[in-house]
Amino acid sequence: MIDITIDYKPYSVEEGTTVLEACKQAGIKIPTLCYLEKIQAIGACRVCLVEIEGVKDLVASCVMPVSDEMKIHTNNRRVREARKLVVELLLSEHEGDCQICDRNEDCELQSIARDLGIRELRYEGEKAPRCQDESTAGLVRDSAKCISCRRCVTVCTATQSVSALFPQSRGFKTTIGPAFGKGLDTVTCVQCGQCSAVCPVGAISERDQTAEVWAALDNPDLTVVVQTAPAIRAALGECFGMEPGTLVTGKMTTALRRMKFDAIFDTNFSADLTIMEEGTELLTRLKKALVDGEEVALPMFTSCSPGWIQFMEFYYPDMLANLSTCKSPQQMMGAMVKTYYAQKLGKKPEEMFMVSVMPCTAKKYEAARPEMNGSGAQDVDVVLTTRELGRMITEAGIDFVSLEDSEMDAPLGLGSGAADIFANSGGVMEAALRTAYELVTGRELPFENLHVTPVVGLEGIKEAAITIEGTVPAWSFLEGVTAKVAVAHSLANARALVEKIRAGEAEYHFIEVMTCPGGCIGGGGQPRITTDEVRKARIKAIYAEDEGKTLRKSHENEAVAKLYEDFLGAPLGHKSHELLHTKYFEKERI
Repeated sequence: MIDITIDYKPYSVEEGTTVLEACKQAGIKIPTLCYLEKIQAIGACRVCLVEIEGVKDLVASCVMPVSDEMKIHTNNRRVREARKLVVELLLSEHEGDCQICDRNEDCELQSIARDLGIRELRYEGEKAPRCQDESTAGLVRDSAKCISCRRCVTVCTATQSVSALFPQSRGFKTTIGPAFGKGLDTVTCVQCGQCSAVCPVGAISERDQTAEVWAALDNPDLTVVVQTAPAIRAALGECFGMEPGTLVTGKMTTALRRMKFDAIFDTNFSADLTIMEEGTELLTRLKKALVDGEEVALPMFTSCSPGWIQFMEFYYPDMLANLSTCKSPQQMMGAMVKTYYAQKLGKKPEEMFMVSVMPCTAKKYEAARPEMNGSGAQDVDVVLTTRELGRMITEAGIDFVSLEDSEMDAPLGLGSGAADIFANSGGVMEAALRTAYELVTGRELPFENLHVTPVVGLEGIKEAAITIEGTVPAWSFLEGVTAKVAVAHSLANARALVEKIRAGEAEYHFIEVMTCPGGCIGGGGQPRITTDEVRKARIKAIYAEDEGKTLRKSHENEAVAKLYEDFLGAPLGHKSHELLHTKYFEKERI
């Protein structure tokens, strides 16, 4: 431990702690614009300046480590005026459009300017030429709003290992974006939206599709159906000032009903459907390998995360066969709404309008993929992020916090607790194991409260091994097999895991990958800004939702069983392949 003084008060902190971290531990708030939790700080924005006795110049607290007997001043006149000057200079070249910017009242630059007492713009700086990039389905960029904090570069490179964004040119001419000033569609951007989640201003955001949804709701010729992903219910409340991890499933349903959606379904239903299809696919691959001696693609990777799918198409096209052929729960629901549910209503697919509410910007791209049309029409018409739904609820004049709870609609509104945990890293794996183990052995998964604890939590790569003993006759070939599974979240961890497999350093049967840190609860479309503390609160809420349900296994969902009985036939059957499965393709890397 090191003894330091902050604003004349003594503290002891661990060696290696930065001044910013030490001040945070002392309950002192220092403004930052480029800093990101647990990622190497770069001191680019200079907003976090502090004074250290014996040091001539002010220093960036995010990159300065503490030293013994260091005396730090965070709030004297010199520090306050320097921070204010830095922010004023940023504002002088920032094309804010604050009155109509979607980040108004959710803008870190605006908030810091307010906290520093900036009430007028003393400097009129030259503004960089505006370049608006709308080349992708999920994201839009506005270079005029960029303050060159480099957060997007950091998260795209360090967290996702994609490096689609990078500083171009130098000095005042510096722009942040793809190489050669091209659009995001020309590089390996997977549209995960982590850049938009960490951007402190409005330089990168999701493509706003709220107007399309309002237009559909006003169209009397359309039956407008909405589905909500499991991660939404633990985060939407944050849009209305509620604490992270507050479950708002019932309030969300009531709000959607007041917005006049014709049917409100739960993506949990199609998550249970995904487990039936994906679990059967995995067991089929194992049978072919162990009994028939066929060469099959193992390990099998989950295919629920569209950012991960694009990552594989760009970087590991030779391993596309290892991806499950299952569509994501979002796309399965779209296909079922425009076929099974449409037939119940006597409607044609084109008369149905399917809206998804997702924690993810890449889902917008996924819905627009040309192969996602098993129903004969585009299976999902519009994808809204959690943030977009929050804005729509506000536009509708709904007092969300005071809403009563209500239930989702039948027949596609019933989901298990196993489907709830799809929101978390490790959740898809746990849901799959709950069903696969019980189908193979006739017994419940041998973990306390059904939680596969080795794959729970925020560790980047997690592993588990389960030896199968006492199988039912149909699956006797799995007797004594030790099933090896792995879980990775964020694409840098996924890359490390794939490279380990390619090098022959590890063998697995089944692997879950989620694109975003923490899984969908940390998705690029969730309320900003998502720290580990926020992720943990959302994860806790999702597990509480699961544990509070009587139905906690996908194969026990009676509505899914009824769907197979009345419409699909059987998992991996002809109709299931037609509507619920797809294939992926190599993409050119530039």
